[in-house]
Amino acid sequence: MNPLFADLPTTIFERMNGLARQHGAINLGQGFPDAPGPEDVRRAAATALLEQSNQYPPMTGLPELREAVAAHYAMHQGLTVSPEQVLVTSGATEALAAAILALVRPGDEVLLVQPTYDAYLPMIRQAGGLPRFVSLRPPDWRLDAVAEAIGPKTRLLILNDPMNPTARAFSAAELAPIAAACVRHDTVALCDEVWEHILFDRRTHHPLIAFPGMAERTVKVGSAGKIFSLTGWKVGWVIAAPALLAAVTRAHQFLAFTTPPNLQWAVAFGLAKPTDTFADMRAGFQRSRDRFAAALSAAGYAVLPSQASYFLCIDLPASGIAEDDRSFCRRLVERHGVAAIPLSAFYAEDAATDVIRLCFAKGDDVLDEAAERMAGALRGGA
Repeated sequence: MNPLFADLPTTIFERMNGLARQHGAINLGQGFPDAPGPEDVRRAAATALLEQSNQYPPMTGLPELREAVAAHYAMHQGLTVSPEQVLVTSGATEALAAAILALVRPGDEVLLVQPTYDAYLPMIRQAGGLPRFVSLRPPDWRLDAVAEAIGPKTRLLILNDPMNPTARAFSAAELAPIAAACVRHDTVALCDEVWEHILFDRRTHHPLIAFPGMAERTVKVGSAGKIFSLTGWKVGWVIAAPALLAAVTRAHQFLAFTTPPNLQWAVAFGLAKPTDTFADMRAGFQRSRDRFAAALSAAGYAVLPSQASYFLCIDLPASGIAEDDRSFCRRLVERHGVAAIPLSAFYAEDAATDVIRLCFAKGDDVLDEAAERMAGALRGGA
């Protein structure tokens, strides 16, 4: 008998991380910052570990964190959310898994927008769902074809906004037709919005749950790991109307069940910090984006716009590179000591094979050295 998960792929992140370790490369593949994260939030976790309970917290999350999540979205996105509409999860990936297991039945049609974060498709297939795909194309990565792809058989739409790996933050004008199509066909939207705070150039996040008719048919997923650059904490949450949240909660209880209480108290503290804290965080990442993009552009790379997230993408043909994305990433890590991610890994079909993704959430010295090594990759050719 084959094990249940034997046919699941090894993620592109794990493969590239392995190559980065093997070759002693600068790892700009996986999306994690090299800074330790805000000290006051980390100190709140340490204090809670020593002074608060370390026994099972409530399965749905500490009341303090559920209240903090609701208050945070009221302040930052104008959402009216009650704490009873919040479920705390062990990271956003667990939230997504619980939502997919709760909402997808064998034979249900699930619409995915490509390039798509690599965790979605295996979860859908394990739940017995039937994936359908809409492909976005560089350099604009527009959502124009998504609304018309939603039909009466579409049980679930999974939408990542801001979008990894494209670094797009979608406008209200792009999202409105999608919301209308979901309402028209009674389609549930699972919205992976973990990058909602990391937007640049004064952009505003537009949560799909706020569009007309979407409050009762949206599952919104957030992540403290992304908001506070503490990716190892794995604290996330789900926001949904009572009927949807009850279904997701039933799945959650048999997955992670609960999340470390000291981290929950610390995240509750962090979410209540003044708004300028989050503006300063965005400004820091924007500065790193601008520094790295300028260095790569000066080296001769065609850098695509990065509107959000820790990432920027490079157009290989426009940079004078004839290789496909996987070949170039392999050469880049093996010969020049920089690990990147080929965007074709985020497609199940009809892949774009001429774009790579790089993480800029690193120190200036790391980014400068990576840019110099990548300049060598252009100068040296294949």
